[in-house]
Amino acid sequence: MTKTRAIVLHSLKYGEKKLIVDVFTKDEGRLTFLTSIPQSNKSKIKKQFFIPLTILDIEFTLHKNRQFQHFDEIAIVSSPSILQANQSKLAISFFIAEFLYHATKGEQAPNSTLFIYIEESLRWLEAASDNFANFHLVFMMRFTRFIGFFPNVEQYHDGDFFDLRDGVFVSLPPLHRDVLLPNEASLILSFMRMNYANMGRYQLSHVERNRIIDIVLSYYRLHVPGFPELKSLDILRSLF
Repeated sequence: MTKTRAIVLHSLKYGEKKLIVDVFTKDEGRLTFLTSIPQSNKSKIKKQFFIPLTILDIEFTLHKNRQFQHFDEIAIVSSPSILQANQSKLAISFFIAEFLYHATKGEQAPNSTLFIYIEESLRWLEAASDNFANFHLVFMMRFTRFIGFFPNVEQYHDGDFFDLRDGVFVSLPPLHRDVLLPNEASLILSFMRMNYANMGRYQLSHVERNRIIDIVLSYYRLHVPGFPELKSLDILRSLF
């Protein structure tokens, strides 16, 4: 019997009466569950449990060789209802949920520090009243610390290029096209100094913010196998 906290990433109807639910757990990494769709309001399991970014406490018997796990007990810890009440936060939450669904596919082993980072980030966004327009950018770049390709910013020199494949600054352009020229490479250095507390001080234009998100997502596509174009990106672009 395993007890752990979990963040809902995605749910999909399976047949007429079941749901496939992907979650990222604190103690077991990424898991997929098959569960029955609640048929009445009296059911212990509620449909709202499986809204993306809902935080749950779950109990289950772990079968590592099975495609699907099955919930034994489940309780809601935190609902994204606060995010849904604000149009801008709602757009960010849709984007973050889709991003996490793809970015955590390789996280099959326990990674409690990553889980804590995600959970605390969501709580920060819930509590924020303003100055969160850069949240998704900071979230994605700091996320790379936990999955192995955080950019090496210690060796930066003025005029360097940034090699997106190796995640390092270089004095000469590499022999491939996945590189940022010096004017944009310097943005990476500045951007990596941002965190949730100070990001409101960085005044980015609509064009600059969208260029940075293009760079960050290109970086992920180079380092996460099968990372796709995100469908929720267009809504985010229109708001920020």
